[in-house]
Amino acid sequence: MGAGDVFAATPVARKGAPVVKLGCAAQSYSKLLKAGDMTLEGFIDLAAELGCDGVELTSYYWPKDFDRAYLNKIKRRCFLLGLDISASSVGNNFAQPAGPKRDESITLTKTWLQHCEEMGAPCMRVFGGSVPKDVSREDCLKWTNECLELCLPTAEKCGVIMAVENHGGMPATADEVVKILDGVKSDWVGSNLDTGNFHTADPYADIKNTAPYAVTTHYKTVVTPAGGKGGPADVKRIVSILKDAGYRGYLTLEYEGGEDPKTAVPTAIKSMKEALGGVV
Repeated sequence: MGAGDVFAATPVARKGAPVVKLGCAAQSYSKLLKAGDMTLEGFIDLAAELGCDGVELTSYYWPKDFDRAYLNKIKRRCFLLGLDISASSVGNNFAQPAGPKRDESITLTKTWLQHCEEMGAPCMRVFGGSVPKDVSREDCLKWTNECLELCLPTAEKCGVIMAVENHGGMPATADEVVKILDGVKSDWVGSNLDTGNFHTADPYADIKNTAPYAVTTHYKTVVTPAGGKGGPADVKRIVSILKDAGYRGYLTLEYEGGEDPKTAVPTAIKSMKEALGGVV
């Protein structure tokens, strides 16, 4: 299937004019959060100062064994700062055969779907997973769909959409994203379009082909085509693609560059604001 030929599955039904809101993922400050130089609360405060509309509260940066009282405190903080909790995310791996390791990923996913319900996050980023050596992509696709099916009852009960990210393993292309969605066929599974994770001949074509199925979108500051060097992402082009698809949702910065996030994130947020203002 070539660029522009993705026709399976059903695009997200949307009404009204396109709306792209500005978000930031805790992942953008991964270095500081991992080092203990920033707390989740500090990230939330900074996102408000930067003028974001919402935050994605990546599961990796929550305190170990946090309780409901702490979750409620985070929820209250976001509300009082005027921030949506647009999503959370887990580091699952569904691209593996049935067994204890896959069961762990399923349990993790179900647990965080419940946390998302409690914090009021309407969707949660999930991975397909890494493609093991000597395993076909078709098998990984099958395993991913099996795991999504097993998590679906929890997603439906919690009212939280599982947003499958194109993450370089499974799925890695727009075609594979749509195959997963077509295989599951549920209103509670959608695409987490990651603009920097398509390493294909034409990443922007894959972005365009995935946009109709996106329930949330990650913006990376770099786009890297297959066999080429990474270059600055064209954020104005990305916003235009989303709007042309009728997208109504978040464009969430997920900064993963080598620069200090203290300076790189505000710079990226500024360019996103300019792009959003220039395409309305």
